[in-house]
Amino acid sequence: MKNIILMGPPGAGKGTQAKLLISKFNLPHISTGDMFREAIKNKTPLGVIASQYINDGHLVPDDVTIGLVKERLSQEDCANGYILDGFPRTIPQAEALTALTKEIGREIDFVINIDTPKEMLVERIGGRRVCKVCGAPFHIVTRKPKVDGVCDVCGGELIQRKDDNEEALNTRLEIYTKDTKPILDYYESLGLLKSFDGTIGAENLLKEISKLLEAK
Repeated sequence: MKNIILMGPPGAGKGTQAKLLISKFNLPHISTGDMFREAIKNKTPLGVIASQYINDGHLVPDDVTIGLVKERLSQEDCANGYILDGFPRTIPQAEALTALTKEIGREIDFVINIDTPKEMLVERIGGRRVCKVCGAPFHIVTRKPKVDGVCDVCGGELIQRKDDNEEALNTRLEIYTKDTKPILDYYESLGLLKSFDGTIGAENLLKEISKLLEAK
């Protein structure tokens, strides 16, 4: 079984790496960020609450997030493993996750940390663009659209999400350093943590992570 947590600061490439690992190991990708964005798009009660925090670069309250994660990990498609991306972000969340995964019989096997310097994070996040219509991702440097500001997939307008500007990123990095980084020590004490260099490129990173997962 491969029950995996992906860790790292905003913009470290967790989402990209998750997609590559999903394809290779056929595991469901559990992204709290995607869950919240869907709820915000549909203007659900959870989405309204979450949007106020996410747009300001802050974290969604624990009780909302933990309930959502427990519900998702209990589903049948997670029975043989999963990739958890974007959770936990605080020590209380990590402790709650340890308890709930034991309760449902789906305990964490690996905590993979993607270590990336701030300068690269600013470049990655500041250049992100997303299609307003279909949600396809682009980047002004690494994944340019054929026509500036226009989606290659559906022709929709490309926009920058409110939480992808440098001011929001700085807020998120401050929160990460204060609340989330100590989680690495928590998982290291449990013997679950393995850190990787986030500057080596997605394909090289996949090879390194795959070696770890295939060794067990």
